[in-house]
Amino acid sequence: MSASTRSSASPALSEKLRREAISVPALRAMARRTLPRPVFDFSDGGAEDEHTLRRNEAAFARYAFLPRPINGAPVRDQSVKLFGMDLSMPVMIGPTGLAGLFWPGAEKLAVRAANNAGTAYCASHGSVCTLEDIAAAGGPNRMMQVFVYRDRGFTRELAERAAAAGFKALVLTVDNQLHGRRDRDLRNGFTIPPRFDVSGLLAMATKLPWLMRMGPELPTLTFGNYRRENGPSDIRTLAARMHDMFDPAMNWSDVDELRRIWKGPLILKGVLHPQEAAEAVAHGVDGVIVSNHGGRQLDHAVSSLEALPGIVRAVDGRIPVLLDGGIRRGGDVVKAIALGASACLIARPYLWALAVGGEAGVAHVLELFRDEIDRTMGLLGVTELSQLNSDLLMRLDAIGQTA
Repeated sequence: MSASTRSSASPALSEKLRREAISVPALRAMARRTLPRPVFDFSDGGAEDEHTLRRNEAAFARYAFLPRPINGAPVRDQSVKLFGMDLSMPVMIGPTGLAGLFWPGAEKLAVRAANNAGTAYCASHGSVCTLEDIAAAGGPNRMMQVFVYRDRGFTRELAERAAAAGFKALVLTVDNQLHGRRDRDLRNGFTIPPRFDVSGLLAMATKLPWLMRMGPELPTLTFGNYRRENGPSDIRTLAARMHDMFDPAMNWSDVDELRRIWKGPLILKGVLHPQEAAEAVAHGVDGVIVSNHGGRQLDHAVSSLEALPGIVRAVDGRIPVLLDGGIRRGGDVVKAIALGASACLIARPYLWALAVGGEAGVAHVLELFRDEIDRTMGLLGVTELSQLNSDLLMRLDAIGQTA
């Protein structure tokens, strides 16, 4: 069965999404029931004791809305223009490696769903298919993730391939040069691809729909962007090679070199310190993504939302500031924009949706965000994103107390 065939949701699946997947938390619960535990925890877990993972979500609850409904908001417009892309909503799909573990042909289905929703998709360096395959499947609003590798020639190669494939922006991720320790994966014995030992088989046997979908795909799963002609293509060999490719000696001269190579918008992802954001502007970067890698790298790092106001002040309107991490509701997106973000990226919510419904699931989760953003804007008395600001928020130290 081809990926394109799998992408079409059956009427029963579409009805199940409408009936049960009423929110991102509901999608998470459905994904937990759908996926083998090691695969679910791979998407759900964070670094070490997961303090930052929890902090990312909890930070949004520290802000309460101060609505002004008498302003009137009969029609709301949540469109935004970023990096030469016209987007119908301020939510984009962020880069997530190994999405192909959740549904066959995952990246191609997700970029298509994003395109149909009028928003952008950022391809992961660790996608199962190649960036060229993703470009062929999706519309114009595509970004490509890259890293600084020990072999700087490979960094250049990915940038040049992205340019040739028509990607609009390059997203340089800077917080993954050393791999975080993810205790859930270690406890589960998670491997890429999942192991077929006794415990692995038992975990998969209890999730028959996932196993029937993914079983034929697992033996040939690979990292498409890292395959070399006449080189190894099995995912274990490539995963081991990738682990040693990232260069912790990366510095601003590497950003300068990438800025010279890449002529389109260059975005820095993984920025938490205001000074680093200011330096990014000085080095010609076109945008920053406030991110702690979804709490999967440095535990006890500040949450993305907590870091956002300082980053916004540091860049002082010179470049767009985006945010990812902990976004589970449209109201979270509205809060981030009110604090100065131009848009947000989602990762886990789209993976959970993918696991539950493939392309239809991704389309569904984007519509959930669109509807929640629209409703929140209307209840706040706001008609367009530019009207969102900190005057519509009250920060709480504790429930019922202002900061």
